[in-house]
Amino acid sequence: MASRYLNRKITRNDNQLYRQALEDRNVNFIRQFRSPQLAYPTTEQIRSLQKVGHIWTLGDRYYKLAHKHYGESQYWWVIAWFNKKPTEAHVSLGDTIYVPLPLHSILSFLKV
Repeated sequence: MASRYLNRKITRNDNQLYRQALEDRNVNFIRQFRSPQLAYPTTEQIRSLQKVGHIWTLGDRYYKLAHKHYGESQYWWVIAWFNKKPTEAHVSLGDTIYVPLPLHSILSFLKV
């Protein structure tokens, strides 16, 4: 499987919000990966996927679901993105989270 950092643009961050951090590190700027703009799958693409429902309970984490269903916890972000809930803080107890399968299909929709 491909890394989500493959083909990511790197940008120069010299934003004044980071002035103190830049001074502390004695640098003028920091290079960082740009956030990708991921298109959500089309209705047709969603229909082509198998979706496993999971009711969110105490102690659940995206990385645990990714490990269970994909065999690799590094794909936690796919589950977060698919459910439009970027962090576990956006999920409430009792919410149903869907794990899109197969992983290679959803990654191909994202072109990663």
